[in-house]
Amino acid sequence: MVCLGNICRSPLAEGILKSKVDNSKVFVDSAGTGSWHVGEQPDPRSVDVARKNGIDISTQRGRQFSRTDFHDFDKIYVMDNSNMKDVLDLCPHPDLGKKVQLILDELFPNDNVDVPDPYYGGSSGFDNVFDMLDQACDEIAEKL
Repeated sequence: MVCLGNICRSPLAEGILKSKVDNSKVFVDSAGTGSWHVGEQPDPRSVDVARKNGIDISTQRGRQFSRTDFHDFDKIYVMDNSNMKDVLDLCPHPDLGKKVQLILDELFPNDNVDVPDPYYGGSSGFDNVFDMLDQACDEIAEKL
């Protein structure tokens, strides 16, 4: 799960998907394309909305996406088209780029729908993002 700073959308996506899969069989992680929040907890609004929905993401820490992630993960879900470009710019081989997909393609195939970044909005934006990611993660979990 990849977003810009790894403090809002991708930590939520990580926590949501982890709550829906067998963690002994599926490894879920998140990262940001930028390095601003490496080592930091998720945004308190993400922690709150996750907690409100029965998920604890407070122990997550931000990390930056790296080229090795293309080798370490079978699937790389990005939150928006800007994240997609940034991730693909790091791709070491075109075949590995096939692992990258917009997460909302799970709900709206080939429509290039972005998960909006709630960082600069109020808490209701986090609720909306949670709902979108929850639906997308239902689809992902069903395929696993």
